[in-house]
Amino acid sequence: MIPYSFNYYRAASLSEAEAMLKTLPEAKLLAGGQTLIAAMKMRLAQPSDLIDISGLRELSFIRAEGDRVVIGAGAKHYEVADSEVVRKAIPALAALAGTIGDPAVRHMGTLGGSLANNDPAADYPAAVLALDATVTTRRRSIAADEFFTGMFSTTLDDGEIITEVSFPIPERGQYAKFPNPASRYAMAGVFVAKTKSGVRVAVTGAGPGVFRVPEMEAALAHDFSPNAIANIAIDPSDLNSDIHGSAEYRANLVTAMAKRAVAAAQ
Repeated sequence: MIPYSFNYYRAASLSEAEAMLKTLPEAKLLAGGQTLIAAMKMRLAQPSDLIDISGLRELSFIRAEGDRVVIGAGAKHYEVADSEVVRKAIPALAALAGTIGDPAVRHMGTLGGSLANNDPAADYPAAVLALDATVTTRRRSIAADEFFTGMFSTTLDDGEIITEVSFPIPERGQYAKFPNPASRYAMAGVFVAKTKSGVRVAVTGAGPGVFRVPEMEAALAHDFSPNAIANIAIDPSDLNSDIHGSAEYRANLVTAMAKRAVAAAQ
């Protein structure tokens, strides 16, 4: 394979990273690199410049703020999984982070990188959407329902950098996923959260992007039990179908994982 060249920069601050992005329109941010580096190896991405923000302390933090947990975009998956703050306030989020990839991925991948990439089988989008989290950038705050716009697509503008994510603490919550045995990506993952404002059910892995299931939300708001959603069938017409499983199979997995999540949240 013929190599190609690119320029590497290590940003000393978020301000410097933003300034670089303005002057280098073909540049890509490097946080954990668990998606970008693999894409570069396969020539699916060939940025002219890499701007490394992995060492920025202003992006790496986890703290409790009233009825929320705020996590910096640079926090690594293993840090979220091991955080006493997260384990105490939102144990389902800590458990989710602990199932991402393998130890190598969890020690390099970041929350912000995962959300900005918005892989349709990533785990974090389900937590962000189900918990009605707020994604904050240097420019604005974005509600979860507005952030995800499609496969590998978000509402982020060019050069916009995620700085933190604020997660409301739910009354109950749990995540259940059926992972691909090789990649550990979710073939279907369901995060169920019961909050003061109602119940939210978010699905990842089964479709071209993370999505909510209003029928399940309504049923669980009336009766928060696995039986309440046992007979709710998911329409397979918009779900993924590949060598790992048909759309119909994934539709069945969504209901099965939702029941498992609700049972675990009791």
